[in-house]
Formats: sequence, structure tokens, C-alpha cells
Amino acid sequence: MNEYMRYYPGKPEYCEDVDNKVDPSDPSTIPKFVDPLPIPDIARPSRGYPAANDKELYYEIAMMEAKHRFHRNFPLTTVWGYNGTYPGPTLEVAKDVRIKVKWKNMLPKKHLLPVDHTLHGAMDTPDVRTVTHVHGANVAADSDGHPEAWFTKGNEFVGHKYTREVYEYTNHQAGATLWYHDHAMGITRLNVYSGLAGFYIIRDFLEKRLNLPEGPFEIPILIQDKAFKEDGSLFYPDNAIPPVDNPVPSTPSFFLGNTIVVNGKLWPYLKVEPRKYRFRILNGSNLRAYELKLSNGEVFHQIGTDLGFLHHSVDIESFIMEPAERIDVIIDFSAYKGKEIILENTAGGAEGTDMGVIMKFKVGEELSCPDNSTVPKELMPFHKLEPSLAVKERTLVLDEMTDHYGRVMHMLNYRMWSDPATEKPKLDTIEIWHFVNKFGFPHPVHLHLVHFEVLGRKVFTERDFDKNGDYKFDLRSLTPPLDYETGPKDVVRADPGQVTSIIMHFKEHCGDYVWHCHILEHEDYDMMRPLVVEK
Repeated sequence: MNEYMRYYPGKPEYCEDVDNKVDPSDPSTIPKFVDPLPIPDIARPSRGYPAANDKELYYEIAMMEAKHRFHRNFPLTTVWGYNGTYPGPTLEVAKDVRIKVKWKNMLPKKHLLPVDHTLHGAMDTPDVRTVTHVHGANVAADSDGHPEAWFTKGNEFVGHKYTREVYEYTNHQAGATLWYHDHAMGITRLNVYSGLAGFYIIRDFLEKRLNLPEGPFEIPILIQDKAFKEDGSLFYPDNAIPPVDNPVPSTPSFFLGNTIVVNGKLWPYLKVEPRKYRFRILNGSNLRAYELKLSNGEVFHQIGTDLGFLHHSVDIESFIMEPAERIDVIIDFSAYKGKEIILENTAGGAEGTDMGVIMKFKVGEELSCPDNSTVPKELMPFHKLEPSLAVKERTLVLDEMTDHYGRVMHMLNYRMWSDPATEKPKLDTIEIWHFVNKFGFPHPVHLHLVHFEVLGRKVFTERDFDKNGDYKFDLRSLTPPLDYETGPKDVVRADPGQVTSIIMHFKEHCGDYVWHCHILEHEDYDMMRPLVVEK
């Protein structure tokens, strides 16, 4: 049993139909499929900001402490949310229509969760800091949400990369399922776990032409795992014991919750009509990966990946989602009138456990209107990048070291966040990056700014590297990406004992960005590096 596997763990509000024995800290006592799936509200533009023109939209979105009910049998739980909701409101925008967003920190000065003051960014700064990153956005560096561009309540204190109060998003990219979340240095894991996450959906004209399920038949699905104390408050470990010689609080290398939360509810259900539905699924968990399938064996008709449509739709029976990955699928319920179907998770030995189920679909008998939507065979004309045009290859090792407390630090190329930038691609160039994963478990690697294509993977031996440690790249030797990874991506699963190769084109923007593991506990310590795009 490796280190990754060892960390899988597995006062209610009383009503007439509530089981008085429900204990929020014990998943086995929590009834499943009793709450309907909530759908996040759509964010509405604000007024009062002098926009550059009538077509430019302006939003003000505040990060606030609020009360949230995760389950009908739970008391209200204190969370942090954008506009006081969890998940935050969905920003739905059109391609090439600029918007401006003022992200406002209105949070209290004391954090909900235990802050480890030994991490980069958390040693000599306020405990409650925020900066919002729109994950997957093609955006200028000063609106990207750099982890050191944080700010406190009322902007009383700001990080040294903070340069602007109002962010600008050009939305100059294909329609896709993005998301926004906190990215503050050293406390990202705590802020996201507290509730600071929401959808950001870009729509374009291709999407309109494809005749996909839309309106009430298009559903965003945010999956996160959490754990609770007996009183219903969020649990996150302070690692007081063991070991006793560590600082307290001390960040865990791994933390997995023992409940599944979908759009803010524990194991909810969704009533669907016997027709096609489109689901934009996001793994927003800190660490947990999921392998999703339907209990009746029905296929998912996949139409998109992280950053847009596939070239052709693909029928898949199951798929793996690492943290921060998104997938765009259609499920056809038309043959299952009156049936109930479970969205199941088979990753990490979850089958047969509380973590083996995500939510339930309850298929009705009638249609509210005819279903004229389709599952198109051809979606996005896709022009792959040519590897021979790459001006540089980079071999990047995922490994660990031990800090002076004896704790494991997860590293990228044996460097810490504070070390000088080594990844400095030139504007308007193509590069190939090779991730060499020396761990015994996967790491989801995310690059800000660019989308990339997965070239493939290969189990490595020492013979695959030259005397300088650089990977001897041979495209023909790679195992191709899985069917559901063939579209534009911004997160890739670097499998253990393998080299994972990606290709990307750096264009439009230069400046200071980052790349990192999207396991948030690893990102905070210390698996994140600068990415500087130079002119």
C-alpha cells in the first residue's frame, strides 16, 4: 500500500422525518440521495463602473463568510463563498466579449481552517488573503491571479505582485468550461476547501450551431470531497499528532474527505426527463481523483475536454478526472423512463464504499417538450501542433525532498517556489515539455495561460535519458493519449513511473505566470514554479 492509498479515509437540524442519529463526522449515518442537486446562479453584471464602451460588462464579486446547508439533516455550516454562495455564481460570457471583474475580499481576519505559517507566503503575512484565478483563461499576466498578487479585506495589505484592483478578461478563446478559484500563496488548499470556487463558461458560435442540449438540459457538476466535525463544521487536519516534533498547524501531504459534495450538496439527486442532457463536469477536489461511470452501463458521449470541443465525439464507458480537470459529456436518458441511475466512482478502491457513489439520476416518464438535440459526430475542426516546429524541449522531474522538520516536500525539477525562474519560453514559440514522475501516484500538472495537447506517455528507464538527464524524445515510442484526453487541455495527469509529454504554443501574452501540481496540498508546499513568458 503506497503513501497515496493510505490517506483514503474513509448536531443535526431536527425535522419530523430526520433520523436523530445522523452524525456529520460519520458518513455511514448520512442518508444519500435525499437532497435535490442545486444549480449555481448565473452572475449578473453590476452597475456603476465606467466601462470603456456599452458592450463591456462589469462585475463585482465579493468573497464572504456565509452559512450553508450541505445536507437536509445537517445544521448550517460556516463556509466562504463568492457572493456568499457555495459554489459561487457562474460567470457565463461570450467569446471575444471583454468583461471586467472586481474581486472583493470581505472575509473575516481569522481563517476558518488551520494555517501553517512555515509555508512560502504564509510566514509573515496575514492569515486571510485571497486572489482569484480564472483557471484556463487566456489572459494578461496582471489579471491571471498570480499567487503573490493577494490582497486582504479592503485591500489593506497586498502582495508584491498586486498591481490592479479590477481584472480584465478578453475571453479570446474557444467556448469551454473554465472555473475560478482562490490562488493565494500558501493557503490555496484552505481557501478552496472553504468554498471559494465557481464555474466560468465561455460560449461561442460553434456551440450554437451544434444543436446540443441547452437551457435546463445543460447542467454544471462540481464534485468535491469534504469531511465534517460532529457539529457539522468543516474538518481539516492541523496534524498536531503525529509527529509531535512538527510545527502545529502543519500542512498534510495528503488529505481526502470522507463525503462527496456535488454543487454544494452531499450525494444529491437530479430529476431528469427521458432525453439527452449535457453535463459540464469539474473535479474541484484538493487531492481526490475520480473514475466515473454510470451504474446501468450507459455510455457518456464525450464532446469536450478542459478547454473546448473534441474533433469528433467519443463514446466512453468511464473516465478518470484528476483535480481541476473538466469534461463535457452528453448522457441520453431516453431509454430509461422511470429508472434510477447512479453516477459511480471506482477510483482508489472506492467501489462499495461511501466514496463509490457521487449522485443519483431519477428519470421521469414524460417530456416537457420534444428533444431535438443531437450528439454531433464532428465538433471542432482540430489542427494539431506539429512537434517538429518546437523550438525547445524541457525535461521536468516530479520528485520529493525532506525539509528541516523532516516533512516531505513535493518538488518540480528539484526546485522550490523561491528559486529563480527556469521555465522562460519566448512569445510566439512552440515548446514540448516532458514530465518525469518519480512518485508512486499520479500528479495533475496545470500550466497557466496556455492550452496544450497531450502527445502521449511512456514508462521510463535510465536508458531514456542522456548524460545531462534530458529525455530522449521519440514520438513513435509513446502510448497515445486516452480517447477522452485528445482535445485542448490545461491539466494533464502525469502517471507514476512514466514520462508524460505535452506540446503548446505560447502566444498573445507575456509576463509572470505559474505552473504547478493541482493537488492543492502539494501546490502550497512546494510544487509550484514561476512561468515567465518573455518577448
